[in-house]
Amino acid sequence: MASTITRRKKRYRVNEISTGWNIAFCIILILLAIAFVAPVWLVLSVSFTSPQGLSVSGYQFWPSDFSTKAYEMIGKTGAALFNGYKITLINAFGGTALSLFVMSMFAYVLARKDFKPRRAFAFYAFFTTLFSGGMVPSYIINARYLHLNDTIWIYLLPGMVSAFNVIILRTFIQTTIPDSLFDAAKIDGATDWGVYWRIVLPLFKAGLATVGLFTFIGKWNDWFTGILYVENPKLQPAMTVLQKIQQNIDFLKNNAEIAATAEGMKMLQEIPSESTRMAITMIVIFPLLICYPFFQKYFVKGLTVGSVKG
Repeated sequence: MASTITRRKKRYRVNEISTGWNIAFCIILILLAIAFVAPVWLVLSVSFTSPQGLSVSGYQFWPSDFSTKAYEMIGKTGAALFNGYKITLINAFGGTALSLFVMSMFAYVLARKDFKPRRAFAFYAFFTTLFSGGMVPSYIINARYLHLNDTIWIYLLPGMVSAFNVIILRTFIQTTIPDSLFDAAKIDGATDWGVYWRIVLPLFKAGLATVGLFTFIGKWNDWFTGILYVENPKLQPAMTVLQKIQQNIDFLKNNAEIAATAEGMKMLQEIPSESTRMAITMIVIFPLLICYPFFQKYFVKGLTVGSVKG
């Protein structure tokens, strides 16, 4: 009995971290946290700094001359920014949900070993990652043949399926859900749809959350689709509206005719170009900073699944 207790104590000592190393790891993690938070705090501080304060004091972690002109300038867009956020929310949440639904079904089919053509479908999905038709063929198909331009569907249908994400989801199913579970469900009389809906999806949350977070960020930051396909201002996403605001400010700053007059010089000096750029950055990343903590545990589990066998 004593020898067993001694062996257990030795095993626990091997797995334990000494106090010195524990303190060192805590210091390293604190420094990493500061390194990640400091740039975001600097951007927030600059967004609330007046142009005069930036010209005198430069970038500081606390506003030298507090001002909300940048946010007021963005707020002057009024209904355009409100409609833009409505389109962005539809694209981010609706597009992500639709993409996850289609890709998870595709991944489930590829993960089933009793589906004979699965290798052919997997190769078809993988082959699309090697070659791309380019922007012009995509525009011709989406605008001329499918007539998706100037509609809400241009944000939802193109790019709905990512072959890379499908492969990730298929691998997640193969490494976390045993085939015996599928066989047991079949014996109990479950259909393929029943297996997918009642077994795969409940055990699939970590993988869906991981891929969903990547998809959500991509759709949230999408501004190029609105510029390329959409002319109706009511259908342009918020990122496109913010991009146009920044382009207009840059145009005024670089216009020699405006800068040549006294009134133009005064106007250019009062335009908070740097503060506006930082305010746009905060408006873009702030919702993501709020959403990420809710997906963190699924995100970490989804990335580490399969890395340790046991």
